[in-house]
Amino acid sequence: MPVIDADTHIDEPEEAWQYMEGAAARFRPVTISPPEGIVPGGMDASASRWWLVDGRLRQRMIRNDELTGTTLNSRELLDVNERLQHMDDRGVDIHIIYPTFFLSYITGNPVAEQALVDSWSRYVASKCAPTEGRLRWVAVPPLLDMDAAVSYLRWAKENGAIGVFKRGLEHGRRVSDPYFFPLYEEASALDMPICIHTGAGNPTEARLGHGDSLGGIPIMDAFHALVLYEVPDKFPNIRWGFIEAGSTWVPYVIDRLKAEKKRRSWIRKFEMGENLFKRNKFFVAVDAVEDISYILTLGTEDHLMMGTDYSHFDTSAEPDAIDAVRRWASEGHISDTVARKILEDNPKEFYGI
Repeated sequence: MPVIDADTHIDEPEEAWQYMEGAAARFRPVTISPPEGIVPGGMDASASRWWLVDGRLRQRMIRNDELTGTTLNSRELLDVNERLQHMDDRGVDIHIIYPTFFLSYITGNPVAEQALVDSWSRYVASKCAPTEGRLRWVAVPPLLDMDAAVSYLRWAKENGAIGVFKRGLEHGRRVSDPYFFPLYEEASALDMPICIHTGAGNPTEARLGHGDSLGGIPIMDAFHALVLYEVPDKFPNIRWGFIEAGSTWVPYVIDRLKAEKKRRSWIRKFEMGENLFKRNKFFVAVDAVEDISYILTLGTEDHLMMGTDYSHFDTSAEPDAIDAVRRWASEGHISDTVARKILEDNPKEFYGI
């Protein structure tokens, strides 16, 4: 069985936008640096460059490769072999690649969004294709136009995508909003999991989703909303993942759901029970700093994964996270069987590998 890093990233290079031609070229992101001493409002003063796209500034993070254990070539997929060598060095067989650019709100213009998604997807797909399945990517649907999102999902599946990127809140809508149901229907038909990843999908979400904030709040809300409104029952074949927010929040949300069911029993008919994760096909990416023994008491043994957040270095990142799982086993915190499930079996099932 392969060892799977369930959450890694690409730091998008300028080459990611090379497919934006003709009318789409006007939306091509441009890298800019502010004049000395000038920091655009709401942006991180530690960054000295941004993407300018569709009239908006979007932070383009400057990485410290010494801290992240990466190189420019490996994190931007400029040299795929360097990335594969890093994986070999860490005993990892497969990287699941998520975007960086789309982690925060980009635009309210559906035409611009489609152009950005199309170019990004073509770039990442072209980089993953020759790796014989070692690099896998997650599709980023243009959700401002649902018909376009559904059509795109079919293309993405045909070109190697193995999951559907989704932020917990998108353009003022929770994951339980019927607006997203056509996307879920297509994902179900294509056997693609919904990967709810930390990020900020609303223009008014001040700082949520950034490295120094509690970016996991939309993830918590997504878990809560899916159960509360019985969305998994409507799409019983979909696997739902909660990525890059750790797992320590799970008992809190479960407690809130139990309280909601008890106190509003006349209107709340959703199911809880001991098999909450199994019946809803929920999977959670844990963090290396968490109390894994406690998390396992919540019925999660067959539903936990581990991701390093490769290329990033924020509160969710841990370059040695895969080794941490192995240490948990060697130190007796978990069994070898559970370690294998976290590193191999569970992510394999979730992503359908």
